[in-house]
Amino acid sequence: MALNLADLFEHAVDAAPDKVSVQVGDRTVTYAELERESNRLAHYLAGQGIGKGDHVGLYSKNSVEHVIALLAILKIRAVAINVNFRYVAGELEYLFTNADLKALVHDRVYAPLVAEVAPKLGGLKTFVAVPNPLEPTDASDLTPFGGITLEEALSGQSTERDFGERSPDDIHVIYTGGTTGFPKGVMWRHEDFWRVLGGGIDFMTGEPLEEYDQSKQAAGDGLITLPLSPLMHGGAQASLLMHLFAGQVTILEPKFDPVKTWEIVDREKVQMMFMTGDAMAVPLIDAYEAGPGNGQSFDGQSLFAIASSAAIFSKSVKERWMKAFPNAVFTDSVGSTETGFQGTGLQDASALSTDGPVVTAGNHTAVIGDDGHPLDLATDVGKIGRTARKGHVPVGYYKDPEKSAKTFVEIDGERYAIPGDYARIETDNRLTLLGRGSNCINTGGEKVYPEEVEAAIKAHPDVYDTLVVGVPDERYGQAVAAVIEPRPGATIEVEELRTFLRAHLSGYKLPRAVTIVDEVPRNATGKAQYPKAKEIALASRPTPETDTAGSEGAKA
Repeated sequence: MALNLADLFEHAVDAAPDKVSVQVGDRTVTYAELERESNRLAHYLAGQGIGKGDHVGLYSKNSVEHVIALLAILKIRAVAINVNFRYVAGELEYLFTNADLKALVHDRVYAPLVAEVAPKLGGLKTFVAVPNPLEPTDASDLTPFGGITLEEALSGQSTERDFGERSPDDIHVIYTGGTTGFPKGVMWRHEDFWRVLGGGIDFMTGEPLEEYDQSKQAAGDGLITLPLSPLMHGGAQASLLMHLFAGQVTILEPKFDPVKTWEIVDREKVQMMFMTGDAMAVPLIDAYEAGPGNGQSFDGQSLFAIASSAAIFSKSVKERWMKAFPNAVFTDSVGSTETGFQGTGLQDASALSTDGPVVTAGNHTAVIGDDGHPLDLATDVGKIGRTARKGHVPVGYYKDPEKSAKTFVEIDGERYAIPGDYARIETDNRLTLLGRGSNCINTGGEKVYPEEVEAAIKAHPDVYDTLVVGVPDERYGQAVAAVIEPRPGATIEVEELRTFLRAHLSGYKLPRAVTIVDEVPRNATGKAQYPKAKEIALASRPTPETDTAGSEGAKA
């Protein structure tokens, strides 16, 4: 068994060549067409000396060409490096250097930035420009760095699948910036990535799949799926590959637009939607509920599965979705790039928690206690520890043995990935996710997990989005501070907000400082940018001479 990502895609091609694989706007491509075009690009890259283990950057919005490039890279056993298309020149230079890129596939519209960065990178020699779906006629100059267009790269190339055998030990890398620090490349063996992120283990039962199980599904009627995040996000890329392996239809959009999303759902009868927590769930349900008042009316009832992962999907928002879609199944998945999915919760309106997502722990999920050893999920109910995964775990971080040693740890002869998320053990093998330990606020000796406070704040009808951080405090060590984005036209009254929160939170968890902003800092995938939020909170703090609110005061 190869259990290689490229092989798994090719199995689906062989099972259902004429089925639609990917749709972007009005453009659709079949599995056979996707195979032919990715083979042509793979042959071009191989002709440029790109091969096993070489790193190729993918710097592109969601498009058919993005998918073609990803598959082409996998086919020649090279390594696709996901690039955040919002990066500025300095960030690109860091990532391209850290990842040791030998080639780059990029949207042509980004050519000016590539031209600025490329001369500083001696090992990066091959550049292929693809059309940006939002600006398809862009003709930015490629000559400063010797780039060519995709059309030129594909000209005369073979469509044959003649790449030789591949290995389950080939490496697949996902760069993750997470919520803090510089981006780092998480290295997975292909088989392990497939097992935990590509559908190689049944997410609900924990049973492992065989190599051809997904492609056998491809021969049947495929589901119509709509992953909403950018493909440069590891979760969206995994979702795409999982759908391709099973012969499903994946609809992609180059830019998130709530109204357009509902139009697509109704027009294409989308059955499964994947989103990134409240960052997408809030504007989507706002648009759905406002549709009749705006002269539009969305049905959306073709959706039978609505999944959220990678960010908080708060209780108050879930309740609105469940009311609008009473017949849909809602899942809330927890995990990280370092662990893959660690648990999935089927969400029921009667059992929602304000503390955080409640999920059933996967077969390979563990919770590590303060003594560095796994807690017993059956008998240690109520205890809090760091979530971990054993079994199929990454090789480590690319070029960072120090961080690798801290995150990927051997305990009692078993290797674990422990990225730093905390959870509380509940009954019946369930976990309540409490948040990243590095963001935990210690105020007067009490631990406050930001996600719990954020969920409570978001339940307020005038709040659109929020992030909660700890700021230095002379008396308590740290104080809870909230950066809040109000709903359009709403005004946040700080004392009224605190009164509202007292019904949901203990007194020590209440924000002692509140900063109102036009937009809460998040990246392109909706992930919280806590360092930026902390900067905002600190910048808005009163000086000692002007702080008349005292220890219980709040700043708006």
